[in-house]
Amino acid sequence: MGQVSIGPAVFPIDFLLLLSAMLAGFSVAKRIRRRKNIDVEPLLLRVLIASLIVARVIFVIAYFDMYKNAPWGMLDIRDGGFSSAAGMLAAAAGIAWYAWRTPGGRGPLLLSALAGGTTWAVGAVAATAVFAVPVQMPEVELVRLDGSSVEFSSLTGKPMVVNLWATWCPPCIREMPVLQDAQKNNPDVVFVFANQGESADTIQKFLDREGLSLDNVLLDPRLELGRQTESQGLPTTLFFDARGALVDRRIGELSAATLAQRIRGITRRDTGRGSLQDWMSSGPFPDICTV
Repeated sequence: MGQVSIGPAVFPIDFLLLLSAMLAGFSVAKRIRRRKNIDVEPLLLRVLIASLIVARVIFVIAYFDMYKNAPWGMLDIRDGGFSSAAGMLAAAAGIAWYAWRTPGGRGPLLLSALAGGTTWAVGAVAATAVFAVPVQMPEVELVRLDGSSVEFSSLTGKPMVVNLWATWCPPCIREMPVLQDAQKNNPDVVFVFANQGESADTIQKFLDREGLSLDNVLLDPRLELGRQTESQGLPTTLFFDARGALVDRRIGELSAATLAQRIRGITRRDTGRGSLQDWMSSGPFPDICTV
């Protein structure tokens, strides 16, 4: 999926799809209330809240080891850690439950849920066609800290995580230790830290000051990597499979759990293997990043 910029805010298409589906469902419910005096909006709101809670809880369970040392992180939903599969099942179960318990509101409730679901499905199909991530490896020449150049495409051959960042970006700074640990713990994944538009001296001073030890810290002085991958906000992290296809992106700050979720996705993409944890943590819900 792509992203839409409104002023300084960058909204992923997934977020806009979910918002559109909510508006469609509640709009239908409101019209029915005005015409038939049957109010199902509170039921829809309960289902929505419950499904989001379930989606978050299932994700946290799947990656509990990464939250147990910082339990307050379980409540920080800004990391985008949700299981959309669990959330959708919870929503369907909630709609079915309320439809059974409230015979008088069954029709309006199902109609409102259908409006929301249809809006999401149609929007997802359209967005996939319009905003699909590029499948070709970007043709970009980057620069190492020592001034030598490197072709971005030469780094392929393994699954790759590419972080677009800058030293002036607070969420970029906060997520660096998470990325550093992931680089150390995932030797079969290539990590690239593509700085956007800053000098080698500025970057080196930042790394020294923060005590960071990172491989593949590269300069993108003309912001070509962000332009070719249609990545506008910072931080943005791109996920390439071993064949060099861009298959996922995260706009905004990563937690250890959401990073592990996406790494699992690109490392298992070619093997076709899956697990209960994959299902429990599948499909991140929307991200929002403001820079």
